[in-house]
Amino acid sequence: WYEDYVSGRAEPYTRRSGDLLADLLGAGAGTCLDLCCGTGVRAATLRALGWTPFGVDLSRGQLRHAAGRMPVAAGDAAALPLATGSLPAVACSLAHTDLPDYAAVLREVFRVLRPGGRFVHVGVHPCFVGAFADWSQRPRVFVDERYADRSFTTEAWDPSGVRARVGAWHVPLADLLNGVTAAGLRLVRAAES
Repeated sequence: WYEDYVSGRAEPYTRRSGDLLADLLGAGAGTCLDLCCGTGVRAATLRALGWTPFGVDLSRGQLRHAAGRMPVAAGDAAALPLATGSLPAVACSLAHTDLPDYAAVLREVFRVLRPGGRFVHVGVHPCFVGAFADWSQRPRVFVDERYADRSFTTEAWDPSGVRARVGAWHVPLADLLNGVTAAGLRLVRAAES
């Protein structure tokens, strides 16, 4: 169902977030780890930039789709099956809310990156993705006090969306940015789409 979702109903967003990934990552050579690769929808984007994509995901069901797009391995994002300092690039797209401890994942990204390597995180801004974000009066979005709740939930503003189906761990913006710097990564550029 997720493969159908990202290439169907959500395809415009899949394309837009892929364009942002391409802009932030840029051209390169060597292996780029597609961390939490899901069905591998980012493989073509990485390849077009000159990278050799390699995907890791915990979901063997999603990896069945991804394996047709790039080499893959089943693995935990917080304990990657990769050598320290072995990668020139890592990309993690639309996955931070799928992980119970994204700060641990960021530390693992730092571990597997070569010195000077690139890490790109593409995610929905934390204030727009939780049940605390009321979209009923578009274009206004109202955020309530549940923004501070970091727990897992399947509550969602869109009852037919991914978060209502699989749930999410909320990562407030400060936690996300502090996780980057605490892991030893250096923030070079931020962009909003």
